Amino acid sequence: MTPPRITAEAHLRRMADVLDEARQDPSPDVPPMSLLYGLQRLVPCECVSFSELDVPARVGFNDRDTVDEEDDAPMEAYWRWRHQHLQCEQVAQPHDSPETTQMADFLSVRELRNLPIYTEFLRPTPTIADIALPTAPGRTRVFQLFRKEGQPFKDHEMTTLRLLAPHLYEIYKEGTRRHRTPVRLTLRELDVLRCVARGMSTPQIAAQLVVSTSTVRKHLENAFGRLGVSSRTAAVARVFPEAEVL
Repeated sequence: MTPPRITAEAHLRRMADVLDEARQDPSPDVPPMSLLYGLQRLVPCECVSFSELDVPARVGFNDRDTVDEEDDAPMEAYWRWRHQHLQCEQVAQPHDSPETTQMADFLSVRELRNLPIYTEFLRPTPTIADIALPTAPGRTRVFQLFRKEGQPFKDHEMTTLRLLAPHLYEIYKEGTRRHRTPVRLTLRELDVLRCVARGMSTPQIAAQLVVSTSTVRKHLENAFGRLGVSSRTAAVARVFPEAEVL
């Protein structure tokens, strides 16, 4: 039996319901898993994920997805061939508002299949749509929708994601504000972490703040202790989860 046709008005109501459900979700996860499952209902696919990356450090954090099985794709292959993943390169570019793209905007499946990034990493799900949220330089913050078929996402599906994108960003920001525990850092520690969030090295921070490199390292050590973290990436994510505060 042919499924009933969904009208544009009904689809807009479904979109609004997904956003409302996410806003009312009491989960401490940012964004909540209910939002990922809602996106999967609106734009059918094998998996929806959310992740953040520190690209220079090659570190991922705040990862979650709608698939229960373990992901066998080796991340070392991703980092090795990432320069061939033109969509990821675009996602990592600075932007002030959410950006929506799909793999087909950059490479056809036929072109993709000739590259090591496909054979070693993307083979299971070569069709990918992204909603990239603003974040600090050197980092990515992105929703991804994965399909096994080689056909691109349809125009109306990409339109759905573009319409949702600014609302997803607001939900992310609302979640970080709601679940963030107040952090007490000194003004100098905050200055150092702002520099870290801009991608500056220890010598660059020392020159910027006119202090020694050992002083910068001491401020970082103190900040890590107060925040209960052990890396620059985690400290920045804890204190500056939103790009606007940088």
